[in-house]
Amino acid sequence: MTNNINTKKNPKTDETKYSMDTHIIYGKSVTDKWDYAHHVTAPISSSTTFRLDSVERGAQGFMQFAHTEEFGDKTPIFIYDRLGEPNKDMLEENLAYVEKGETAVSFSTGMGAISAIFGVLTKTDDEVIAHHTLYGCTFSLLTNWYPRYNIKINQIDLTNLKNLYNALTEKTRVIYFETPANPNIEIVDIKAVVEAVKEINKTRDEKNQIYTVVDNTFATPFCQRPIEFGIDFVVHSLTKGIGGFGTDMGGVVIGKKKFRDMILLFRKDFGAVLNTKSAWAILTYGLPTLGLRQRHQIKSALRISEYLNAQS
Repeated sequence: MTNNINTKKNPKTDETKYSMDTHIIYGKSVTDKWDYAHHVTAPISSSTTFRLDSVERGAQGFMQFAHTEEFGDKTPIFIYDRLGEPNKDMLEENLAYVEKGETAVSFSTGMGAISAIFGVLTKTDDEVIAHHTLYGCTFSLLTNWYPRYNIKINQIDLTNLKNLYNALTEKTRVIYFETPANPNIEIVDIKAVVEAVKEINKTRDEKNQIYTVVDNTFATPFCQRPIEFGIDFVVHSLTKGIGGFGTDMGGVVIGKKKFRDMILLFRKDFGAVLNTKSAWAILTYGLPTLGLRQRHQIKSALRISEYLNAQS
């Protein structure tokens, strides 16, 4: 269902003047994903399947799914929850918007999102360079499972850029890190890594390019937006800072639009689909309160650290 009103933004509106609070509370000012122009809060969708009305409409819906380059950003024909539905699509629009990415695809967990981006970017005999400090389940994924598929993982200290050059091979396809890292809050220089990869990629053809992926869960887009520094993909566990209330699990991959179709296909076939009601809760409660919560967390962390430092 789409709006019958003109949904184009006012061309005179300069959104660069809006604060980050405004961006995360309101997201995009209009959407073709659902007719909710007159709602203060987005409606919640509770349907896993959608009425198609005709064989032709059904065929068109299946043809359009994961064919973004061919059909563009036309209003989607919803078919089945695993392919897409209004709440997830609206959440994805807003997450891409606040992270300054071209597109976003949501998942049932952060690990679902991380598995998806590695699944899309790597294949057998490729290599991944990862920071040596990682979230426990990410560490397990890379060290217990990927070797089974003959994908080599080189874990190094990315706070020293020399280590990157020493670990680099012709088979390197992905550089992955968290910053701040979980759990020791190590900081990797995003801009330095981006500049190094940019120079390396100048010597490689399109098929052998290296892609950078940052887990931005700890910082959230309120505090930093790695894509603005040139990172290719950002992943989040929506369960943490963005979700905010410890009631809903979720994950997201945000990045280049040309990869959207492959990420959608991965989600469809591997099945890590974000629950509709969780998508609605994160869209309605989590994202709009992010700035307020982050400010208080930062203030509290500073006061605690000052107290502990005074006791030492």
